[in-house]
Amino acid sequence: MFFHITLERNMQLHPRHFGPHLRDKLVAKLMKDVEGTCSGRHGFVVAITGVEDIGKGLIREGTGFVTFPVKYQAVVFRPFKGEILEAVVTMVNKMGFFAEAGPVQIFVSNHLIPDDMEFQSGDVPNYTTSDGSVKIQKDSEVRLKIIGTRVDATEIFCIGTIKDDFLGVINDPGAAA
Repeated sequence: MFFHITLERNMQLHPRHFGPHLRDKLVAKLMKDVEGTCSGRHGFVVAITGVEDIGKGLIREGTGFVTFPVKYQAVVFRPFKGEILEAVVTMVNKMGFFAEAGPVQIFVSNHLIPDDMEFQSGDVPNYTTSDGSVKIQKDSEVRLKIIGTRVDATEIFCIGTIKDDFLGVINDPGAAA
């Protein structure tokens, strides 16, 4: 799920950046440092939408660096248990498959794949239905449901299932060939 929230961060800036473009340098450094990162509390920072406030700088003794408190708004992505996501399969093996939905990696165990799908090893490992009509392989698009998440300080891991109504393959790249 995506959220638009207000965050705060202390930014350190070298004295060579001081001058008429100080604010621009701070915002550029904030975007470079924060966008694409993950905090366990808020999720993945997708984009910074605006800077609300830049506080007064505090000079760090001995280094000359100045620390500025910056308050900014950002769009964050945080998956929740029970959420339905569309993801792209990145790896298939006999234990299940891994898929990515944006920055989140989701593992779907073979126990959470419908019973009529069997693992097929070979050049392109995949899960195929007994009649061969549905195939899950690398680069397939699947709709899955998150049944569990584990949050670390810098990463979020998810477990998903496609063993439910309206879940499974959306787009199969192998069908076009």
